[in-house]
Amino acid sequence: MIRRTFVKGALTAAVAVALGAGGLCLTGCGGSGGSAGGTTSGGSGAGAAQEAVELQIFAANSLEKAMTEVQKYYTSLHPEVTFADSQFKASGDLVEMLVAGAPADILITASSGTMDSAEAFVVPETRMSMFTNDLIVCASEKSKLKINDLKDLKSKKVKKIAVGDPAFVPAGKYANQSLYSAEITGDRMYSAAEGEGGSYGGGIQDKIALADKVGTCAAWAASGNVDVGFIYSSDLYRYEGIKNIYTVPEELHKTIIYPGAVINTSKYQEQAETFLKFCMTDPEALKIWQENGFELK
Repeated sequence: MIRRTFVKGALTAAVAVALGAGGLCLTGCGGSGGSAGGTTSGGSGAGAAQEAVELQIFAANSLEKAMTEVQKYYTSLHPEVTFADSQFKASGDLVEMLVAGAPADILITASSGTMDSAEAFVVPETRMSMFTNDLIVCASEKSKLKINDLKDLKSKKVKKIAVGDPAFVPAGKYANQSLYSAEITGDRMYSAAEGEGGSYGGGIQDKIALADKVGTCAAWAASGNVDVGFIYSSDLYRYEGIKNIYTVPEELHKTIIYPGAVINTSKYQEQAETFLKFCMTDPEALKIWQENGFELK
């Protein structure tokens, strides 16, 4: 059940007079939020009205549905905190946006490596591992295709395979690692950014369709434009028309971690960190993540 916290803090005339006599400021101080260090989004004590804060979150595409729900829930508890039109894109694209100077308060990526590449933009001590996920092979709900091993992708029954471009899409990197570990590919990495410099090899080169994000992989699979696509298990909760036909063994790829951190140029670093911690501790928020297929770290 959602609980709302209301600030009462109404002063009687007598108290106001007493404070005035003591030389304390009662006007023009409403923006302090009741703490010496500034406003916090998690405060619930009495005092002046808290400063209105709008947080901008850059989050991995796969978090879109769940994060939107958690943001609405947070605002219902803390009306002074709202959220801008959060950017949900491939993790690599989010980092490129930061490099280009796009303003943000929080970054959440779908891989530790992508967060590492954003090291210059985050407050190191605020970085936290938030969720884990599974890499799966999806197909259209109408598909009768069965996969018992990644080597089955070399079958003539599989003509097209959607994989996120590993230059920008962490799920694509995990797919590459898995295909290489299963001795299906000749290279650890291939992406459109490398041009002719990389190759999937192993008999599946001509089958690969590179996608800009996991959502595109899911859409192509749902429509039948590809036979299968590599996505996260949580994506099954976001996209219709697809099903999981194979869960890739964890030992074939690096552990899928979603790290989050506060951006070092944010005007609201304290409030941003409070929200990140809320995401990982509030029972209702944790329930939302789990209902959307995310495993808690």
